Amino acid sequence: MKEDTEKRFKEAEQLLRPEFEYIEGIRDYNQEKVLKAFIDNKVAPEHFYTVSGYGHDDLGKEILDNVFAQVFKTEKAIVRNHFVSGTHSIACALFGNLRYGDKLVSVTGTPYDTMLEVIGKVEGREEIRPESLMGHGVLYDEVSLKEDGTVDFDGIREKIDETVTMVEIQRSRGYSLRPSVDIETIGKICEIVKSKNPNCICFVDNCYGEFVEKQEPLEVGADLIAGSLIKNPGGGIVETGGYIAGKEKYVEQAAMRLTAPGIGSEGGAMLNQLRLIFQGLFMAPSVVADAVKGAVLAAKVFEDIGYISTPKYNEHRTDLIQTIEFGKSEPLEAFCRTIQQLSPVNSHVTPIPDDVPGYEDKLIMAGGTFIEGSTIELSADGPMRAPYAVYMQGGLNYSHVKYVLKEIYNKVRG
Repeated sequence: MKEDTEKRFKEAEQLLRPEFEYIEGIRDYNQEKVLKAFIDNKVAPEHFYTVSGYGHDDLGKEILDNVFAQVFKTEKAIVRNHFVSGTHSIACALFGNLRYGDKLVSVTGTPYDTMLEVIGKVEGREEIRPESLMGHGVLYDEVSLKEDGTVDFDGIREKIDETVTMVEIQRSRGYSLRPSVDIETIGKICEIVKSKNPNCICFVDNCYGEFVEKQEPLEVGADLIAGSLIKNPGGGIVETGGYIAGKEKYVEQAAMRLTAPGIGSEGGAMLNQLRLIFQGLFMAPSVVADAVKGAVLAAKVFEDIGYISTPKYNEHRTDLIQTIEFGKSEPLEAFCRTIQQLSPVNSHVTPIPDDVPGYEDKLIMAGGTFIEGSTIELSADGPMRAPYAVYMQGGLNYSHVKYVLKEIYNKVRG
C-alpha cells in the first residue's frame, strides 16, 4: 500500500507541475511587492522596539501601518495585536462605519456563522442580540447566490440603491460549498455597486485570501478590507492580531471602534510584537504559496479516489481553503484526527466533535499549531452535518502537507 501511495503522489505532482509553477509565479510577484514596501518605508531595527503605556510615539507601529498600506495599495492601514481574531477586525470595520438606520447588504449570500452573530441574524434564533449590528439599529439584507453558488450580479443591481450604506463581500467560502469569490468577481461587484450608489462602502472580508492572487480587493474598487494576522499575512509566526486597510476615513472610523473616539489609530502599545508582525508579513507570500500547493495536491489525490473536491485541482484559486466532501462522518473524523496525529504540537490529542461558540452545529477541529487557532498552519475542521465536508487550510511548508495527505489517503481510500 505504501509503495502504491508513493507512486500515486509522484504521478500527481508531475501532473500538477503547471499549476505549481503558476502558484510560484504569484509567490514571486507578491514577494517582490512586499520587499519593495519594506525598502520604500526604510524598515530598520528601531522599528522593532516597543513602548509601554498608551503606545504613543511608536515609530514601528506607524511604519508597520505604512508598509501594509503600500502592500495593499491603499491610503491607510491599521495593524494591531489588539484585534483578537479576524471576526473582531471585521466587526470593528462594520461597527465603525455603520450607524443607526444605515443599511448593510451581504452580496455574497449568507455570511458564515460567526459573522451572523455580529450582524444579529442567526438562523433558529428569534431574538436579536442587543450587542449586534441589528441590535444597534443597523438594517440588514442580503443577495442570495445563484443555484450554482456563484454571485448573482443581476440580484445585486436590483438590491442596491441610495438607501444602502455598505455592502459586505465575503471572499472565502466559510462553512459552505459555494465557490470563493475571486478578485475579478470582487471588481465586478464593486463596479455594479458604485454604478447604483457611488457613496456605498464596498467592504471585503479578506480572510484566507491575502497573497493567493497578484491583486488584492482594494486594487479593484473595494473601499475597505479586514483580516487576521494568524491567517495568511502573519506568515505563521505572528502570535495574534488583525488588520484593517482601505480609504483613510473608513479605516480611522474602524480604529475608533477598536480603541475610542479621539484615540483611533494613535493609541495602543504593541508589546514586543512588532518584529514578529514585520517578519511574518515578509514570509507570508512563500508560506501562502506552499499552503496553496498543498491544497491543490489534496484536491487532485482525493478526487482520484472518488471524493468531491472543491475547487478542482486545475481551477483558479483565490483563497487557501480546500473542501473535500465525504458524505458521511467517519472519513471526516479520520481526516481531522490524522492531521492532529501528524502535527508538530499536540500530536497526542484526539479531536472529537463538540460545540463551538458562534456555530450552530458541532464541529470537529484539528490543528496542532504553534499559534492557537492559526489557520495559516496546517489545520482542518468541519461541521457535523451533511455533506460532511472537511475544510482544510494552511501549511507552513509543502513537505509537511504532502506527508500528512499521504497518511490520510491510506486511511480513507476504499
